[in-house]
Amino acid sequence: MPRDIIIDTDPGQDDAVAILLALASPELNVLGITAVAGNVPLPLTEKNARIVCELAGRPDMKVFAGCDAPIARKLVTAEHVHGKTGLDGPQLDDPTMPLQDQHAVDWIIDTCRAAAPASITLCPLGPLTNIATALTRAPDIKDAIAEIVLMGGAYFAVGNITPAAEFNIYVDPEAAQVVFTAGLPLTVMPLDMTHKALTTKPRIEKFRQMGTRVGDMTAAWTDFFERFDMAKYGSEGAPLHDPTVIAYLLQPDLFTGRHINVEIETTSDLTLGMTVADWWGITDRPKNCTFIGDLDADGFYALLADRLATL
Repeated sequence: MPRDIIIDTDPGQDDAVAILLALASPELNVLGITAVAGNVPLPLTEKNARIVCELAGRPDMKVFAGCDAPIARKLVTAEHVHGKTGLDGPQLDDPTMPLQDQHAVDWIIDTCRAAAPASITLCPLGPLTNIATALTRAPDIKDAIAEIVLMGGAYFAVGNITPAAEFNIYVDPEAAQVVFTAGLPLTVMPLDMTHKALTTKPRIEKFRQMGTRVGDMTAAWTDFFERFDMAKYGSEGAPLHDPTVIAYLLQPDLFTGRHINVEIETTSDLTLGMTVADWWGITDRPKNCTFIGDLDADGFYALLADRLATL
C-alpha cells in the first residue's frame, strides 16, 4: 500500500523538485500540500505549490495556505537565494487550479483525526510553523502520525542563514522546539548531508535530456538555484536539500545517520535557531531524532532522474 504523506512546504526551487519527486512516485500517496511562509511570503509559497502541481499534471492535488508568520517572531525570507518569486529562473504561468478554502493547520488536524493510528508521515520542507501549530492546538493528532521526516538543521556544517543556524530552523525556532520535543519518530536531513548532494553539470544535463517540460523546468530551476551556493561556497554545484526528504521515504538505504539528541536554541541572539546535535553522545540527554549524516549522491540523483522522467 502507498504511504500516506502530507508535504508542508515553502517553495523554493528545491521544494519544487521534492514535490515533483513525490507526485512521480507510486509508493507515496500525497494527501495534500500545505504551504507555509518561509523562502518567500505565504501568498507566493501557496501559489508556487500550485504551479508545481500543475507542472506535474496534478491539478487535482489539494493545496492549503497555512501560517503567514512564525509563532513568535517576524518572518525572515530568502529571496537572495530563490529570487523574488521563490521560483525564479524560467518564466512560469500563474496556476489555474484553486487554492483550498480551509486553513492548512485546520486541514492537518482534521486529516489526522480521521486517519488510522500511525498512518500518516509528515514531510516538512520549510519552517515548522504549520506543523508545530497543529501539534500544539491538537495534541491528539500525534496518534495518527507514523513519522516526521524533515529538512533542517546541521551539526558540523552549522549555518547557512547565520553562522550558527540553518534557515528552516532559524525562521521559527519555537516551532522547531515543539516538533523536536513532541515525542514522535523524527528523521532529519541536515545541511551536512544535503551538501553532499550537489547539482553537478552532468546531473543537471540528465534532466535537460529528458526532453519534457518537467525535465526542462527542473534543469532551469537548478541552473538558477545553484548560482548562489557556487558563489558562496566555491562548490561545483548546489545542494538539492528538500528532495532528500522524499528520497529517504523511497530508498532509505541511500542514507546513513545516527539516533541522537538534538536541542533547539531559542534564546541566544548569537546562536538562535542552532540545532545543538549531540553527534558523539557526549551528554545523557534522551535521543529524540535520527540525524542523517551521509547519502549515496549518485543513487539519489539516479532516483530523481528516473522518477521525474515519468512526469
